[in-house]
Formats: sequence, structure tokens, C-alpha cells
Amino acid sequence: VQLQASGGGSVQSGGSLTLSCALSGHTVGNAVMGWFRQAPGRVREFVAGLGWSGTSTYYADSVKGRFTVSADNAKNTVILQMNNLMPEDTAVYYCAARGKCITVFTRSPGNYAYWGQGTQVTVSS
Repeated sequence: VQLQASGGGSVQSGGSLTLSCALSGHTVGNAVMGWFRQAPGRVREFVAGLGWSGTSTYYADSVKGRFTVSADNAKNTVILQMNNLMPEDTAVYYCAARGKCITVFTRSPGNYAYWGQGTQVTVSS
């Protein structure tokens, strides 16, 4: 199983970015997926996620109403649309998938078996 994240960049406060996570060796529709982020000196934290089969979405309180997570099943990709970005959103963003045959969603990064390489998001004030 491999995950390839893309779409990071630098924007000003209030701007938008779209992150994509292409999944191979696994099917988005049959996976529990998560987006996490890690800022310098901080622990990796949950941002948003998709439950198994993509029927449920989950968000950290800090991004609720600004970020939207969705699946493009045709492209086997998970998308994180980030709007109204703020400087505190600056971090390396990672996509992750739980192990095959696991259908329970969790916000704990330690329970995700597969990780993408991370993509930098920088928001300036």
C-alpha cells in the first residue's frame, strides 16, 4: 500500500489550498482514511478523516467549517479542501490509511498503518 500526497504550497491568510492523496494497493472506498499535520516542535495531530466506505466525515474542531474531506473513487484519491487558511494551519500535512479489513475510524495517528510522504503548507499573515 502506498500513499502519495500533493498540493501543498504557500498562501496568505484567508487563502485556499487543495491537497490530494492518491492511494495504491488499497481502495479508498474500502479504507479508513485520515489527514494529519505536524508543525515544528509539536506532535502530529488529527485534521480530518473519512470513515470506511466514505459515508462519514470527521474533523478537528480547529478546522471544522473551513476544511472539507472527500473521496474521488474514480481516481482512488482522497481530497482535503482547505479554505480560509490561517497562520496556525502551517504544518506538514500527511495522509494516512488504516490497515486493510479495518472499518473502525479513529483520530489516533498511531492506529494508521500506511502514510504518505507529507506535503508542506505554509500560511503567512
